[in-house]
Amino acid sequence: MDRLFGALGKQPPQHDSRTLRLAAYLTASLPAAPETALWNESVTDWQVLANDKFGDCVPVGALHLAQNWASYSGGRFVPTGEDAIEAYHRLNPGWSGAQDETDTGASMLAALTLWRKEGLAGHRISAFVACDPSDREHIKQAIALFGGAYIGLDLPRSCRDQDIWSVPEGGATGDGAKGSLGGHCVPVLAYTPRTLTCLTWGQLILLTWDFFTTYCDEAYAVLSPDWFDTTRRAPNGFDRDQLRRDLARL
Repeated sequence: MDRLFGALGKQPPQHDSRTLRLAAYLTASLPAAPETALWNESVTDWQVLANDKFGDCVPVGALHLAQNWASYSGGRFVPTGEDAIEAYHRLNPGWSGAQDETDTGASMLAALTLWRKEGLAGHRISAFVACDPSDREHIKQAIALFGGAYIGLDLPRSCRDQDIWSVPEGGATGDGAKGSLGGHCVPVLAYTPRTLTCLTWGQLILLTWDFFTTYCDEAYAVLSPDWFDTTRRAPNGFDRDQLRRDLARL
């Protein structure tokens, strides 16, 4: 499949003092994240979900995370372009439905709140916490524990010509400047010591850790029922009921 470059549509980060922070839960007793976590090998046929035409990357990233979780937990969820467009209308009620000046994108925080309270395409999440994009351990734990991270990138123009997204030799200036291309939302489904794997425009793309820490401007770990099987365990052995018992004691 040829590399596709689609539309952008992530609005600048919004901040809410009520948003939980992952740092509060990464205590010294929690084991370090593994060197490698690969939650990108189950789904083999990703769809673009209209993000080649419209700036709906924020709901598309959420729907693709839900699809990936279900594929590992024994369920099945295949989102459609109609699902993404319906969610985008809810997040951007002023959008006309066309490629015009009303196609202004959406906020990731607003999408997470809607996802938790009302659901997207019939799927609701239980909770979300903000990660520090500059802290590699935060991102690794989000991916390793919860099957992926929901992230925003302030993309540079330089990435248009790269098969592996990396900071250009000249650094974050010129075509490599932060946001010179625009804001984009993607799920990150895997990492190794050298790279991460994100899903964008229906394809898996590698990005270096340096690229991630340079251009990521928001990141979230998301807890979803879709990540757990009928015994309430995640594919990595994470026990949802134990988490609830622990939270009840706080």
